[in-house]
Order: sequence, then C-alpha cells, then structure tokens
Amino acid sequence: MKFTDVIGQAEAKRRLLQMVAEQRIPHAMMLCGPEGSGKLPLAFAFASYLLGERNDGESLLTNPDDIRNSEAMLANWEHPDLTFTYPVIKPKGASSTQKITSDDFASQWKQMLQQNVYFSFNQWLGYMDAENQQAVIYESESSRLMERLCLKSSQGGYKVSIIWLPERMNATCANKLLKLLEEPPSETVFLLVSEQPELLLETIRSRVQRFDVPAIETPEIEKALIERRGIDAEAAHRLARIANGSWLNALSALSTESEIPQFFDLFVVLMRKAYTRNVKELMEWSEAIADFGREKQKRMLDYFSRLIRENFMYNFRQTELCYMSEKEENFASNFARFINEANVIGFMELFEDARNKIIRNGNAKIVLFNMALHTIILLTKK
Repeated sequence: MKFTDVIGQAEAKRRLLQMVAEQRIPHAMMLCGPEGSGKLPLAFAFASYLLGERNDGESLLTNPDDIRNSEAMLANWEHPDLTFTYPVIKPKGASSTQKITSDDFASQWKQMLQQNVYFSFNQWLGYMDAENQQAVIYESESSRLMERLCLKSSQGGYKVSIIWLPERMNATCANKLLKLLEEPPSETVFLLVSEQPELLLETIRSRVQRFDVPAIETPEIEKALIERRGIDAEAAHRLARIANGSWLNALSALSTESEIPQFFDLFVVLMRKAYTRNVKELMEWSEAIADFGREKQKRMLDYFSRLIRENFMYNFRQTELCYMSEKEENFASNFARFINEANVIGFMELFEDARNKIIRNGNAKIVLFNMALHTIILLTKK
C-alpha cells in the first residue's frame, strides 16, 4: 500500500518519511487517533515502505527484482516479513483448550483489506460473524509473534509487526508483549494502532513512541469524495462537513445500507411521540429498539447525541456551524426551537446515561423506556 492511498495526513506522512531518511526509526511506535482518521492505513503504508514499496520512485531496497517481488507480495497482503495482529473471537466449534490467534481469521482479514483499508471495529466483527461475542487478542498471540519475529527476514531488511487495537489484549498477552518490546528481535519494527491508548499498560506505553494522527481535514475528505467516489462538488462539500474528520463517517453517509437513515427516523418518532406524550407508543418504540443488540443501540444513542448538538447549533442560524444532511436540516427547521439552553445538557446527559447502562448490560427495554419518558419532560423546558 502506498502513502498516496492514504487520504490527507500530509504532515503525518512527511514525519514518517523523515524518520526513515534520518535513520531514526523507533523499534516500537503507537499510532493514536480517532476512528476514521486513517491511522491504520498510515501504518499499512509505512510498513509497506519499510518492506520495499516505492514512494515517489524510491525504495529502501536496491535490487530491482527484490523491489518488484516485494511490491507484488504487498499488493496481496502476503509479505512474509509483515505480521498482523488483531482482536478475534473464538471460532464456532472451538474447544475450550484451543489456542486462538489472528491466523484463525487470516482469510477474513485479507478479504476485508482487499475490500477497503478503511474500516471500523464493528465492520471487522461483521466479517468474523461475531454476533454478540467479544473480540480479544488472546495470550497465544504473543507466542505466535515471538515465533514469527525471531525468524530471519526473508528479504534481508526489516520485519514489521502491525498490532491493531492493542488495548484489546488480555492481561497475560499484554505482559508477554511487554517482554517482547523490551528485548525486540533485530531489525523489527512494531506498529501499534490504538484508539484507546489509556487502556494499555503504562509499562507498554512507556516503551513505544507515541505518534498522534489527527482527524482528516475537511477539504481532504471533500477532495477524496469527488476523486475516489465520483460525488458532485456540492454533495461532497456537505458530506465532508458531516464526516467531522472521519473517512468512515463519510463512507457511512454515502452507503445505501447505512444505519443513519434508520436512526434518523427513530429520532423523529421519539421526539414526536414524546411531544404528544403518547406513552403507549413510546413503550412500543422502546421494545422495538431493545431487539437491536447492544452495539447498535450504542451507535444509535451516539447519533441521537449528535443530532441534539446540531439542532442546538441550528438555532444560531449560522450554517457553517451546522453539520447535517439535507434531510436532517429540513427536520431541524421545525424541531430545533425545542432544543435550547434549558435542556440541551439534559438531553446529552440522558443519552449518555442510557448508553452507559446499556454497556453495563442494563435491561434495554427499561433503560430505553425510561429515557423516552424523560424526553417528554426535557421537551417542555424553555
């Protein structure tokens, strides 16, 4: 994968290339940033460059045949000196004693990368058919890494280990990885890609060089939507602003299968039924959503919080402050006046409280119905 495949992030690319040029590549780096910022694609591109992929015609390898061979393997994600580690579930039918590693889902991982290098954790769960299982990096993964990375490089250069979401390592795996970071195999570069680095052991964080990847600038998302997705300029401008620095958000807004239209309809129903104080239909609304599953409920509540913020900002009548689709904005033209200084914080706290209770396995029907009833009260505040 080339740096040109990464959307925006010109400064991050420059800093990574400068590390190589100045021969000060740390043995372990941790790329941190919000979801959709492109930190994982950046890690892919940097790893590819270290393994011989050309950038502006230049490669770290000198032999033309080696360069072509390395690029061919990288194009299929099959380079022997590139190791991927990622959270996995226990495969169906696996015994309690079976050692689970990333290799058990290598075909799904490769399939996903060939589809798109920008993806979310929830999308990865879908590729694994995780259903309600929790994805973890198990203890056996550390043993796998030790075996792989102690081998001599096949191309005579670097070996690169990309660890996606290291915060999902179980405690035993994390402690074993720490030992590997303390005494890394020669010519090995670890690239940890994290969204919640604060969940990692402090001893691990102290042994990696943190590399922060910011949200993608809106003009870069707009440009990518036009050039890569064929979107007309006006629609690309609106979508880029809604994306809020995340290419994943931009893709979600584009997708015909996106959950956003469904979440919008549910928000509209909630607010209309709460305004008319229709308790019976609010209960039915709560019961229907209780069947969604915990992860989807969390995503829905995140969306509700965003719409509340946007409707509050809409009251200022400054379009540059609003990040809504045309459909959302049309609804806001009549609804926004109900979101004001007296209730905006209450709404945000209400949705956040419901989200936290769902995370802690609270009864979804009770949590959502209680939230719906409190919505009635908040809408009356002026």
